Amino acid sequence: MNETSLKKKLSKLKLGGLRYFDSIGSTNDEALAWATAGAPDFSLVIADEQTQGRGRFDRKWFTPKGSGLALSLILRPPHSHLPYLSRTVGLAALSIADPCFKLGLTPRIKWPNDILLNSKKAAGILIETVWSGDKVDSLVIGMGVNVNKASVPPADMLQFPATSIEDELGEATPAREDILFDILGAFLHWCEKIDTDELIPTWEGILAFRGEQVQVAGQSPITGELLGLEPDGSLLLLDANNNSVIIRYGDVSLRPA
Repeated sequence: MNETSLKKKLSKLKLGGLRYFDSIGSTNDEALAWATAGAPDFSLVIADEQTQGRGRFDRKWFTPKGSGLALSLILRPPHSHLPYLSRTVGLAALSIADPCFKLGLTPRIKWPNDILLNSKKAAGILIETVWSGDKVDSLVIGMGVNVNKASVPPADMLQFPATSIEDELGEATPAREDILFDILGAFLHWCEKIDTDELIPTWEGILAFRGEQVQVAGQSPITGELLGLEPDGSLLLLDANNNSVIIRYGDVSLRPA
C-alpha cells in the first residue's frame, strides 16, 4: 500500500482530501489537527504503520507496517444529521461489517465500538469530536482493522481475544486497498441513512451477545440480558429484577458462568 496505489483505488469515492503516511504516531491525532485547520468533509488520513494508535480509555492499538488498516475519516455532518450523531459509531461499525459479509465472514458488533469475527476482536473504532464553542464542528472517526495475521497483537497485550481477516478466511486475503475501498463505500452508504429507520435495526441485527447475559463494566457494573438498542444507539438490558435498563456508555463482556 502506498499513496499512488491508494489515490488510484479511491479515485471514484470523491474524498475531501487524502493524507497518506508510511508511518505515523496516530491517524486520529493527525485528523484532529487537520479538521481544526479546516479539512473538507470526508477527508481521509491513513498510514501503513501506526506506532501510537489508541482506542477508548487510551488503550493501545497495534498496527505494524504492512499488516492492517489504520485510518481516520473527517466528517462534517450537515445540520439535519446533528440530532443523530450518537449513531455514528454504529454507522462506522456497519461500514466495517459490510465488507466482512462480502468476504463470506460473519461479523458481530460488540457494543459500542468493536467488530468481532468468530467471537474475537478484528476491528475497533474511536470517535473524537472537534468543537466550535458549544457546537459540533466535525467528527474524526478512527478505525483500526486487523487484515493480515501480523496485525494481531501478542497475547500478553490483549484484553480481549483478537483475530484478523486473514486468520478467519483461511485463504488468500484481499489487498488492504480493496478492503479499504469497500469500507469507505459502505460508510458513504450508511452516512446517508443515519437519520432513517434503517440503521438501528441493521446494527441491532448483528449485535454481539444479543439475548445473552452480559456485564457492562463501569463504576457500578450492571448485569442483564442484552435485549437490543434504543433509537439513539444506546444499549438496552433487562436486569435481574426484570427492569429495562438503558446503557449509554460502557464496555460489554459476557458475564462469567
